[in-house]
Amino acid sequence: MTSRTDDIRLGADIGGTFTDIALDVRGTIFSTKVLTNYAAPEQAILDGLEIVARDAGISPAEIGLVIHGTTLATNALIERRGAKTALITTEGFRDVIEMRTENRFEQYDLNLKLPTPLIPREHRFTVKGRIGAEGQELQPLDEAALEEIAGTIAAGGFGAVAIGFIHSYMNPAHERRAREILARRLSVPISISAEVSPQMREFERFNTVCANAYVRPQMADYLARLQSRLKDMGATCPVFMIHSGGGLISVETASEFPVRLVESGPAGGAIFAADIARRFDLDSVVSYDMGGTTAKICLIEDFAPQTARTFEVARTYRFCKGSGMPISIPVIEMIEIGAGGGSLAWVDAMGRIQTGPESAGSEPGPACYGRGGERPAITDADLVLGKLDPDNFAGGAIRLDTEASRRAITRDVGARLSLEPQAAAFGICEVVDENMANAARVHAVENGKNISDNVMIAFGGAAPLHAARLCEKLGLDRCLVPQGAGVGSAIGFLKAPFGYEALASKLVRLSRFRADEVNALLADLKASAESFVRAGTSGTIRREITAFMRYAGQGWEIPVPLADEPFGDGAVAGLTEAFRRNYARFFGRAIDGLDGLEIEVVTWSVKASDERPAPEKHSITTGTRTVPAGVTRPVFDPATGTTQISAIVERTTLSAGDRVPGPAVIVERETSTVVTTTFDAVMQSDGGILLVRKEIAA
Repeated sequence: MTSRTDDIRLGADIGGTFTDIALDVRGTIFSTKVLTNYAAPEQAILDGLEIVARDAGISPAEIGLVIHGTTLATNALIERRGAKTALITTEGFRDVIEMRTENRFEQYDLNLKLPTPLIPREHRFTVKGRIGAEGQELQPLDEAALEEIAGTIAAGGFGAVAIGFIHSYMNPAHERRAREILARRLSVPISISAEVSPQMREFERFNTVCANAYVRPQMADYLARLQSRLKDMGATCPVFMIHSGGGLISVETASEFPVRLVESGPAGGAIFAADIARRFDLDSVVSYDMGGTTAKICLIEDFAPQTARTFEVARTYRFCKGSGMPISIPVIEMIEIGAGGGSLAWVDAMGRIQTGPESAGSEPGPACYGRGGERPAITDADLVLGKLDPDNFAGGAIRLDTEASRRAITRDVGARLSLEPQAAAFGICEVVDENMANAARVHAVENGKNISDNVMIAFGGAAPLHAARLCEKLGLDRCLVPQGAGVGSAIGFLKAPFGYEALASKLVRLSRFRADEVNALLADLKASAESFVRAGTSGTIRREITAFMRYAGQGWEIPVPLADEPFGDGAVAGLTEAFRRNYARFFGRAIDGLDGLEIEVVTWSVKASDERPAPEKHSITTGTRTVPAGVTRPVFDPATGTTQISAIVERTTLSAGDRVPGPAVIVERETSTVVTTTFDAVMQSDGGILLVRKEIAA
């Protein structure tokens, strides 16, 4: 009989097309990709687990920990496939989630269409009762009205309830009492905004609690099935989820607050890229994660992904801020677009090639999969251009049908534009690459950065196919394709700390700062954050304290890191200096010379996480010896616009320092790295591949 051990851990990332599995057995990674099963998403995890356990020569019972991330919550929000949800809010605020902030994300578009609210108006109910901005009760809660609302909800077939009252982040008493009253009549999950997102700004807070309630029944059911089926398979180990902020939480917490999982898969990818950045001492990195359904761009500075307290799901208008669904939770900040290997190509009414956001997914998949898909996807275009080997896709697990791709591209794109299949395929890839380049530029500009100052780290099944061309468009000279890039997010899960960020909005002007009150608030936040972390580890916990501050009257705050120690007599002077220093870092200088201009803290944050071992250090090499071309095949090169005879090199045959001149394709089981004529590829000492411009000397 075998027993589980903590040095064997499994990472599982469910994507829109593939489910990625990475098994770490005492430092050795075994990985695979399995087509995602939409009817039973957990099935792909079980199938992948069986494959990697067999490859590693272990039984499922020996696995000590399963770490899981999924796009299921994200997809449910984007595709509006959640539960029928009721929102109960303060009288007079029924339409907050529809009115939004009243900002126009595109100032001059006369036909601007705002995103549809998650919960329709007829499913939103109001009740009297009012909490003031200081947390005082201005009007008692109308409990009789709540009883009537509970009856309406019970008769209406609702699957979940969201409660969001004005200023509940200051005083949650009314929300908690409302939950008690409803719970006596209803047997559906009830989410309250004071627990889901205890932050000021009612639109974001209400939208977040609605999103949490909307996906909660589906996610709770899925996670329960996953645990049960893992146990049936013999894997009795604990299961933890990676949340959008990049830390690990228990399945029980994830079931109660599933909105925290909305960016869980991409968060694993950002952690993976940050680990590579630290390994090579790269302090300015842009991570590029392209899977089967979406592409994600994330800026990583000083070995840490950028973070935020809010983000938007499904931006609908040219990647503009404000055109998506705002979610107010701690999150690794990135931009995500519908551009993956399964994204479908089509021609719009103006005769322009478009790609996504609709995806072929895994069912039926791109036309070349031979699973019933008839519309052309990015993978079909990559195949027609010669980037993929039809006989060696996914390690030979899926044989691709090149002629099916040609037919689909000709019918839906080529015939409409009078283009040959190869020219149409080139157009499809150029459009998707330019869309990703634009998204990267927008994300960098929004953060005040120059994208060309970064090194790219590319991972995900489709990213290495497009990374060189994306670098050409963005003016980047170097791109790392790490070992295990095809399952990068799943590997990132294995490197994630047990972590949780607790936040609370409490407006405190420094002129009225009371150290004892703030110390008590931070003590509560520390206890809350650490309780989530202690559910997974008994190791050393480090804490990060952040105050989100602004000049009084400003609309938004900046993060100000603080020392992890109680405030004393010099607290106001210390906070003032820390705020002015960080304000100057963001905006060039602090504001001086205005009498009566006060500084205030809006939100307090405590992030707790366990210590993670530092990765082994490596130095980048640009190559010492050139590998001659052996096997070749024709591959379309976008830089020259012609088909080039390209070297086909197995990644496993390369040693550190080997340089493969472009054009070439470096192949492995889970992805392929296309090296255009502009670049050479150099094998690194850690097994990664560096794409480097030819003019950079070997």
